[in-house]
Amino acid sequence: MTSSATLSPPHLNTLVLLTAMSVLSLNMFLPSMAAIAAEFSVPYAVANLSLGGFLAITVVLQVVIGPLSDRYGRRPVMLSGLAIFALGSAGCLWADSITGFLFWRMLQAAGVVGIALSRAVVRDMHGPQEAASKLGYISMVMAIAPMLGPTLGGLLHESFGWRASFVLYLLMGVGLLALCWRDLGETNTDRAATMREQFATYPALLKSRRFWGYSLCIGFSVGAFYVHITGSVLVGAEVFGLSPAAVGMSVGTIAIGFSFGSFLSGKLAPRLPLWVLVLSGRIVGLVGLCIGLTIVLFGFIHPVTFTGAVIFVGIGNGLTLPSANSGAMSVRPKLAGSASGLSGAMSVGIGAVMTSVTGAILTPANGVYLMYGLMIGCGVISLITAVYVRWLDITEPLDDTPKAA
Repeated sequence: MTSSATLSPPHLNTLVLLTAMSVLSLNMFLPSMAAIAAEFSVPYAVANLSLGGFLAITVVLQVVIGPLSDRYGRRPVMLSGLAIFALGSAGCLWADSITGFLFWRMLQAAGVVGIALSRAVVRDMHGPQEAASKLGYISMVMAIAPMLGPTLGGLLHESFGWRASFVLYLLMGVGLLALCWRDLGETNTDRAATMREQFATYPALLKSRRFWGYSLCIGFSVGAFYVHITGSVLVGAEVFGLSPAAVGMSVGTIAIGFSFGSFLSGKLAPRLPLWVLVLSGRIVGLVGLCIGLTIVLFGFIHPVTFTGAVIFVGIGNGLTLPSANSGAMSVRPKLAGSASGLSGAMSVGIGAVMTSVTGAILTPANGVYLMYGLMIGCGVISLITAVYVRWLDITEPLDDTPKAA
């Protein structure tokens, strides 16, 4: 007999906690990286593979896990991922070599299903506008968790050593597995009979210009964020002479803006069409950057004016991303998991490219101007793709216009 736990939709708080764990799994242990390298007697670059490799596995998993959840359901894929995450955390905790540590760390990456599948679960339960509202509230966690994670990890390291972070990861994984077992009912009620049938539906998504428009808008919106966090360390320290603590606060300003923009999305999305919030966010971010660049060109180069302009990037992303994610998943509601995973993988990929480009060409001499240029470039591309999606809505309203499930 099927239990009510397998049928009842999850509470929003459960999805928020899953998202928080997914974000914390990436960065909470970062303050311990040097200690990990020292304990295993390896260069820092080798220990840093626990971050770079994790991101690479995340990209692959988001592409694979989304389709699996479309075929077999969100609940079994989510529960399996959490179980593997807990196992990987335990392995990292007791690892006695860098090889073992990196192996278990890569296994931990299965926990990223919390981000991709949380979005798909929301879209299963709600129409496009209501889903955008719920995703706005979930996105607030994605702004707060990156700021709190390293702080918490640093405190744990100082108090108990680097393995303490992995104790907390293990407890989080087991706790969320138990919570999802009781609360995460299946929301995907329209599944294909076989994987072959599932794959046969993919061209409808991959050929959708509207899906690619939304995905590129998301990717380059996030790309501006990656440019900021990559370049702020150099600009803050070398150009403005800020202390490490002040640099950290500067990096966090974009997250503060993102949290506020996501809150606005949660409030406004039920009452406004998706395209209004998507375009509004792109305009807010781009106008803020252009004002900041104008101030810099007039010779007023100061940390306050620089971070003030970047806050608008965060606000713009908070307005855009929930609605754009909802739009991407609404193109083909039956493939919401696949759409969420593929668009998420594209975001990470574009972010990785922007990170590499920023790190390669930024210097103290050109730092401020080049950062503005790269972020404005990302803003322009994301605005163009948002306008393109709106043009499709007007000219081809019966093609693949988002529909409520």
